[in-house]
Amino acid sequence: MEALNKMKDDIRQRENASVNLVEKEMNMFDENEAVPNTFEVLKSFFPHLRKIGRIYPDVIISKEKTGVSFALGVPTVKREDHSYLKQTLTSLTSRMTQEEAQDSVVIVSVADSNEDYLKSVVDMITKKFKRQLKSGSLEVISIPQFFYPDMLYVKHSPEDSQTFESWRTKQVLDFCFLMLYAQPKAMYYLQLEDDIIAKTMYFTKITDFVHSITSNNWFYIEFSVLGFIGKLFKSEDLSDFVRFFLMFYKDKPVDLLLGDIFQVKMCHPGETPEKCAERNRQIRIQYKPSLFQHVGIQSSFPGREQYLKDIYY
Repeated sequence: MEALNKMKDDIRQRENASVNLVEKEMNMFDENEAVPNTFEVLKSFFPHLRKIGRIYPDVIISKEKTGVSFALGVPTVKREDHSYLKQTLTSLTSRMTQEEAQDSVVIVSVADSNEDYLKSVVDMITKKFKRQLKSGSLEVISIPQFFYPDMLYVKHSPEDSQTFESWRTKQVLDFCFLMLYAQPKAMYYLQLEDDIIAKTMYFTKITDFVHSITSNNWFYIEFSVLGFIGKLFKSEDLSDFVRFFLMFYKDKPVDLLLGDIFQVKMCHPGETPEKCAERNRQIRIQYKPSLFQHVGIQSSFPGREQYLKDIYY
């Protein structure tokens, strides 16, 4: 905690001296302050959170930007000896026009208890992305450790299958927290990861494609076929997605739960699989070519390498 408090002091000093950002902690909020608390839904699923007052990120570096069209969520955790985050953020921010940056916010969510990693992320972003921070088009949050259930803190050996299950489970929770934070900020939410790159003019293509869809009856849009990368949601629907993910977060990874929620909400009892598949194609829209590519080789799961590539990129 001493290191975390020192880091927060360093952030304040850096902000006052340079980019004049806003940093808030939960206990710095006035109880009467009109801040949307979308995190209250978490208390329905986690009894240990019912003793907490207002649930909010530990660290926020933000201009409190709201009312934009798009929020882009980038969760990040420490990998063994490599980080792709700077490459990812450079790709995302440099391939937006000034007008697009004004109508969006990129949210980096540090979902790691390692205080050194949190400090390294804050240092890198405040040094390399000063302009984006100053304009409010880039934010950094840190997920509080009290959010996670005790089961995730049980120690296992790296070879134990339970270690992988805990890692996968935590990943679902990380996505949920970020979604809830982003929900009141924008009309649409785009889920990304911290080891991807974006195509040139990706933001223009997303905007044009969304505006070209005549019906508002779509479930989500895929701008990448890999996992949970590049999935665009209407922010008004995020609460439903989060509730479903929280009901089954111990059972499956989030990309498989995404398929399950479609089956539950959209496939009617007694209808043929063909009928359901046709509805699937109509409301789970896939954009091609993909606009995002996975570039990370070192997985966030210790000791694992992955060479996944989007063949439609």
